[in-house]
Amino acid sequence: MLILNEINLHLKQTLFLTIFATPNLRTSVMGMNKNTVLGWATLIMILMGLLLIGLGVFKYSEISGWGFVAVGVGFLANAWVFSALKGRI
Repeated sequence: MLILNEINLHLKQTLFLTIFATPNLRTSVMGMNKNTVLGWATLIMILMGLLLIGLGVFKYSEISGWGFVAVGVGFLANAWVFSALKGRI
């Protein structure tokens, strides 16, 4: 019975937040413009590229390591393109 009461309370809170907090949610999501999105995408791509290169060099030192390094270099190239696009679109 206690679990049902907790679920019921959670549903009431969710319904309340859906009805009354939606305008604030919209303004917080719209706070990122195109340049900010491209900046975050560039940062994530750089981190993933470095992670893949690190995996290829240190963990998988045989043939599969070459694939990890190649994909990591591709991620870094895409990050370079994203960085170059900032401010242009």
